[in-house]
Amino acid sequence: MRPILTVEFSAKNGDIEFKEESVPIHSPDELFAFVAPGGGCEMIPDEVDEIQMVFLPPEHPNTKNTVADLPATLELGMVFFTGPLSEISQTAEQLIDRAGRGELADAFLKVIGANT
Repeated sequence: MRPILTVEFSAKNGDIEFKEESVPIHSPDELFAFVAPGGGCEMIPDEVDEIQMVFLPPEHPNTKNTVADLPATLELGMVFFTGPLSEISQTAEQLIDRAGRGELADAFLKVIGANT
């Protein structure tokens, strides 16, 4: 199965930037399992100061509504979601919904700048 996005972690020490390995995510469920309590996001080292979640271009571009595939970036704290506008907006809606239901890890809420 082709990944839908990659998650990249980076840290800076002075002028030197360190990139950690990328984590491929294959579905929205896998993304939300990663940011849920007990998910992999709780193991992010404190040295990380930026997280890039890069949605890959759609396998089949939207020819009827090209606005859906326009590149967009959403910044929440130190997390940057980048990719097609439709993916960014759907993910933002799910983040709001899951936060309201308590389905996001405190560690993730902290890095996106939400007070818990």
